[in-house]
Amino acid sequence: MEKNIKVITGAVFMLFGAAVLAKSPVVMTVNGVDVPKSEFEYLYNKNSQQQLTQQPLEEYVEMFKLYKFKVADAKAEGIDTTAAFKKEIAQYKNDLALPYLTDTTFNHKLLKEAYERSKEEVEAKHIMFFKTPDASENKKLRNRIDSLRNVILNGEDFEKLAKEYSQDQGSNFKGGNIGYITAQQYPYEFELAVYTTPTNEISEIIDSGIGYHLIKGGDRREARGKVKAAHILKLTQNANEGEQAEAKNLIDSIYNVVIKNPELFEDLARKNSDDQGSAIQGGMLPDFSSGQMVEPFDSIAFALNPNTISKPFKTQFGWHIIKKYAAIPIAGMEEMKPAFLNRISNPQDKRYELVKRNQTAKLAARHKSKLNTKTVAAIENLVNKNGIDSIFISTVETPEYSKLVLFNIGKKATRVSELLPRIVNNTNTDPESSLQFIDNQIQDLYNTKLILAEEDRLYNEVDDYRNLLNEYIDGSLLYEISVRKVWDKAAQDTEGLEKYFEEHKDNYKWSVPHAKGYLVQAINDSVADLIKKRASEIGADTLVNTIRREFKGQASLDKILVEKGTNAMVDNILFDGPETKPSKAMYTTYFMIKPRVIYVPENYKDVKGLVTNDYQNEFQAQWEEELKKKYPVTVNKKVLKSISLH
Repeated sequence: MEKNIKVITGAVFMLFGAAVLAKSPVVMTVNGVDVPKSEFEYLYNKNSQQQLTQQPLEEYVEMFKLYKFKVADAKAEGIDTTAAFKKEIAQYKNDLALPYLTDTTFNHKLLKEAYERSKEEVEAKHIMFFKTPDASENKKLRNRIDSLRNVILNGEDFEKLAKEYSQDQGSNFKGGNIGYITAQQYPYEFELAVYTTPTNEISEIIDSGIGYHLIKGGDRREARGKVKAAHILKLTQNANEGEQAEAKNLIDSIYNVVIKNPELFEDLARKNSDDQGSAIQGGMLPDFSSGQMVEPFDSIAFALNPNTISKPFKTQFGWHIIKKYAAIPIAGMEEMKPAFLNRISNPQDKRYELVKRNQTAKLAARHKSKLNTKTVAAIENLVNKNGIDSIFISTVETPEYSKLVLFNIGKKATRVSELLPRIVNNTNTDPESSLQFIDNQIQDLYNTKLILAEEDRLYNEVDDYRNLLNEYIDGSLLYEISVRKVWDKAAQDTEGLEKYFEEHKDNYKWSVPHAKGYLVQAINDSVADLIKKRASEIGADTLVNTIRREFKGQASLDKILVEKGTNAMVDNILFDGPETKPSKAMYTTYFMIKPRVIYVPENYKDVKGLVTNDYQNEFQAQWEEELKKKYPVTVNKKVLKSISLH
């Protein structure tokens, strides 16, 4: 039996259950736990929708009682207190709340911003220094690029300095010119700076996460969309003069063939292109937009008409021929939405942090909460001295600091002590980066607590959320207790299964005979004879493993119990069936070791699935009878009569 339910547990359910129950009449009480009408009605209607005919209410009530008895038994066993169960429930609770926590208006604003940028391509020019893992080194790099900015603002040539200092080897030799770019190609901070810096003006220092940049505003043009194209490449990188000439002759020869017979392009790409990644696809490249290909590849590809082939041309990689299949217009806003939402859900994208901070602000307003600026300032003042060092950690661990309130949500205070586990293992002696780290951790803790508070509110105020949550909690408990009390308990009781089989043999008769033994397929008759001889020398308990090990690659052996008419080889050996071939192509012959024909099951293993299922049903029935005696239940018949079918 598979676990196919997903739900959420725990503390929130227990803490806020009473408040919810007060809003809905109680339909029944099971083991002291009230079941509100709203919950019962939801489950009854859901059950009715899954039936061909509506189940009578009285019949469903009895089934529902057993359901709640089992949940009560699961709690009595402590299943709801295990770490694994709590983790599962917390995850589902988070997933269930996600649609309620998503600010679609804010996301749409970011989407529209990206869509508007996608209509235009901008020439990107930059000077870049790559960041390092060393905070002090990064500070030096930032100061260095700041100095370059001042020099440029005082009249020094941007392109000259880019060639001399920029660490982006793909653009520095071109004076920092990357070429035209479109939206969604580069880190958000970099893209935003490229699109918002006026032509020929110099940006502030941009931290893209991977490096520091100075942007020089470039020219703009209408977006060209994407290109669907294939190419054939003959590499010339690191080639000597003779090899370069040979590559040029080869590409010219290929071009002369393909220009006469364009339908041969894909086949020629597979056989001749040095770009192995695309060659296997007939030269086909992923659809690309401006700036994704080197020049002049980019310009030539966009200039070609659909279904035409370029003349041979050279890039820094070698000689190319392009076949353009189509020009793809820019995507509409709804078309680009799925990829965009996926992008901003990645913590590496700056907009992920914008979304999170917006969420924090919205939830803080709803729950009338705000950060305690005095406490935050006290922590920041400590960080400003030497960063997050041993002195800082030992100081904030003292009661004077650890008991300070970071924020209140409702009547519940979150103190600095709850922040400590997030920072004690992250020492950093640089005050600037330490401040950023502390701020991020405080914001993340604040956001986490606000989400928990919002989940509590949803449980109290939103029927759909509460009903789904309770259903999942109870369903998970029901599954786990059933595994313990019925499924695994019965399946692992081999003595009990054998005894049950002996007592109920008449329930497991066959209408046709079965073959039992070991079916062998071998590569030839000589190997088959060797296996027969070897089988006579070893016992049944080691037969399978021994033959498989000693004749690996030469034969296969399977222990079988098959019904007449279901295996052609067995039918041929034991039931006068026609001659046939081995089922595995590599083998030429087959036979059986210790073959027998049986007309009834010899033991429970011959019908293990059926016996196990029946034995589990017996366990289930016994367990349910015990539950009826163990847990008290009272039904409010007046409320029950008011149940409505939706």
